[in-house]
Amino acid sequence: MRHVAQLFDDHHQSLYRYLVRLSGDADLAADAVQEAFLRLVERPPAVAGGERAWLFTVATNVVLETARTRTRRGRLLATAEARAPIGDPPRDPHELVEADERRRVVSQALATLSEKERTALLMREEGFTHREIAEAVGTTTGSVGALVARALDKLAALLALDREGV
Repeated sequence: MRHVAQLFDDHHQSLYRYLVRLSGDADLAADAVQEAFLRLVERPPAVAGGERAWLFTVATNVVLETARTRTRRGRLLATAEARAPIGDPPRDPHELVEADERRRVVSQALATLSEKERTALLMREEGFTHREIAEAVGTTTGSVGALVARALDKLAALLALDREGV
């Protein structure tokens, strides 16, 4: 690894400056330098002594490929504006606080259940079969339904809900 560290010390700055001038994008240049040195570690050039040229070639190719990808994405998005991904609008801070509070209350209620009840209920909510739940909690398949029903009743009482609302 000393060899790679020395190559990094010797060529990092000049490679970065070259790529910034080539691309006009400091972040892209930094990413390309990192990618070039990563590839050097993973698959070094076959010929010793030509590492500098190899690094510059690899990094240049990374920058050019990134530019091609950006151009392609731009064309695709321009021709399909209706299909362009749109980020979700930021959530209302009050909704976030209320959601956190609901999560906290439910977590506290779940914590009051026995480990067997909690595991059975959570596994059921994740779509596990009664057989899988029975194996996980060490009971019979026939008792899983009663176990889940008991857990739901306890939660409903703790959360002041009627059982059909759960």
